[in-house]
Amino acid sequence: MQATNNSLTSLLRALHFAADKHRDQRRKGCDACPYINHLIEVAEILSRVGGIEDLATLQAAILHDTIEDTQTTGEEIEARFDAEVRRLVEELTDDKRLPKAERKRLQIEHAPDLSLKARVIKIADKISNVRDVTHFPPAHWPHPRRCEYLDWAEEVVAGLRGTNPAVEGLFDLTLREGRRILAGSSS
Repeated sequence: MQATNNSLTSLLRALHFAADKHRDQRRKGCDACPYINHLIEVAEILSRVGGIEDLATLQAAILHDTIEDTQTTGEEIEARFDAEVRRLVEELTDDKRLPKAERKRLQIEHAPDLSLKARVIKIADKISNVRDVTHFPPAHWPHPRRCEYLDWAEEVVAGLRGTNPAVEGLFDLTLREGRRILAGSSS
């Protein structure tokens, strides 16, 4: 029982840390939901759908955007959590100094080289993002850009296959639903 309580406490510490770091951020979608909702959704997909109970994976899922989107450093994550969580978050971090098109190309190129834990987090992240682009798109995203995002997400996930069949299946279902919805709203 003690190990479970320690794991739960550690997971909640990651959630609290991410909520604090992302406190002033909102998702780009038309509903502008608090950014923390995305991070919770990614971890929840891994746990509920993927059956993942590994603490480092769930913590990294919650923290996966902290280096990329806040002033958080890898050293700070390692000091608060551990080296494995830092490594996973760093694997999932895009270099924001690069142009967006280059970052997107590198995600496709580097996907097969990610660790198994980082790969499954990346798939869950894409599930959440495809849902948002489908159901709550940014107001300034025209229909073709939304369709292009789904195509790009599919390319990234293609390099992540063989990781977790249940999470991959949810991605496939989410992508099909997204394409069906976008096909019906091609205005």
